Amino acid sequence: MGKLYMGFDAGTQSVKVAVYDENFELVAAESLPTTLTYPQPGWVQMDVDNYLDCCVKCMAKLSPRLKELGRDPSEVVSIMGDGVICGICGIDAEGRPVTPYINYLDSRTTEDVEALNARGLEIFGRETGNPEASPMFPAMFARWFAKNMPDEMTRVVKFVHDAPYILMSLAGLKGEDAFIDWGTMSGWGLGYKVEEKVWSEEQLEILGIDPKHMPRIVKPWDQIGTLCPEMAEKTGFPAGIPILAGAGDTMQSMLGSGVFGAGQGVDVAGTCAMFCVSTSGIVPELSRPGMGLVFNSGTLPDTYFYWGFVRTGGLALRWFKDNVCQKAEDGSHYKVLSDGAAKVPAGSRGVLFLPYLTGGSGDEKDASGCFLNMTMDDDQFVMWRAVLEGIGYDYMGLADNYRAAGVDLTRITVTEGGSRDDLWNQIKADMLNADIVRYKNPGGAVLTNCVFGAWATSGAENVEDVKKTLAGVIALNGDYKADPAMVRRYRTLFESRSKLVSDDMKAAFKRLVAMRDVE
Repeated sequence: MGKLYMGFDAGTQSVKVAVYDENFELVAAESLPTTLTYPQPGWVQMDVDNYLDCCVKCMAKLSPRLKELGRDPSEVVSIMGDGVICGICGIDAEGRPVTPYINYLDSRTTEDVEALNARGLEIFGRETGNPEASPMFPAMFARWFAKNMPDEMTRVVKFVHDAPYILMSLAGLKGEDAFIDWGTMSGWGLGYKVEEKVWSEEQLEILGIDPKHMPRIVKPWDQIGTLCPEMAEKTGFPAGIPILAGAGDTMQSMLGSGVFGAGQGVDVAGTCAMFCVSTSGIVPELSRPGMGLVFNSGTLPDTYFYWGFVRTGGLALRWFKDNVCQKAEDGSHYKVLSDGAAKVPAGSRGVLFLPYLTGGSGDEKDASGCFLNMTMDDDQFVMWRAVLEGIGYDYMGLADNYRAAGVDLTRITVTEGGSRDDLWNQIKADMLNADIVRYKNPGGAVLTNCVFGAWATSGAENVEDVKKTLAGVIALNGDYKADPAMVRRYRTLFESRSKLVSDDMKAAFKRLVAMRDVE
């Protein structure tokens, strides 16, 4: 009997669960979509039990599938998952949710963020690498819960992220057992010491967050329990399978893309389009107020990275397919759109899409999503190319900041769902003036979890073994070169677009936002 390893990725739009064998070949996989709700403009929330239900249902499908393939569910020797690093809910003593789950797509804390940043506190940048608060930080969600849900907060024992919630539920843990790995910890944005991997009492006091609500910090590969009998019955897998603490989705995607050291660029083309660069620690030039970057700890010891983001980057693609094209049930329509858009000239004939469907940030906090400069000659393919380019323009601004700080971006790895689109990858190569490379496993987070599961349960002690194993299972399967003529065209368009958004449209955005409240 061989060994199998189970991993899951609890992303914003779906939960994916997969089983790999000892050669790290995929045996079977299942995924289910999640449900997001929008109670008010700028608000995005979920029920964290939706994540758990999706995971359990996927596991329940996988157990008979393994038998059909001649494998036994009892061969699974570890379970490890990853999840969204910027999203939390409060749980009670029994480990049950008592608040909604709020993630990075939400903008309800914008006013609180502005007030906190106006204080100009130096401690945040010094201890976390993040000099300013952001509406996407869980630290700000925790403040919002305390101010707006006082009754529920009397029952909150701990704050947890989505993957730890799934893992502790699979293990049958209670609220006081709540945990967080050191990478996901850095997803809080504020409230911790990033290099020491501990909560910061001084920051938590400033933030008004009670330290008793913070989960214990563990290593990603620490065992936090085993599959409990109740979940064994629901999933069809035997009780007693070791469950590891898990990691953040971005951290695992980077490792799964071969990023093991400093100075490498990664585009995590998921729901929140994230443009990351790995570093050996805090880079002062990138941790200045106003840069709009987030600094995080990686999964492995002494690894760090900065990332800029378009919060609705990947979600904008789904929005266009589902809501504009009315193809919510047809995942293949992405290819139809890109095939058509490939025939549209670079620059989309002047049509622009601004991807701020849940609001802007920083100086463009009032920005909203919109198409501009359309004529009767334009169709859904022009609009689709404009959506892709709209995200790319924000990436260009981030790339300029990285390069100004001395980060080499001649080669950028792309990962997650968006990496499968050849047109999208070529557009990024041209807009960023860089080689865009893709590896065999574009959704590498789940595989990375399984590699960690194998390492943690084998008794190995050398972290280098994880790097060697990952390096051996990833393989290049896409390389997109920049076209110099297209690089020049996009740079000209970028300059015009930047002035349009930052200067010309400021008053228009304020007026547009105000129109939503006209009765």
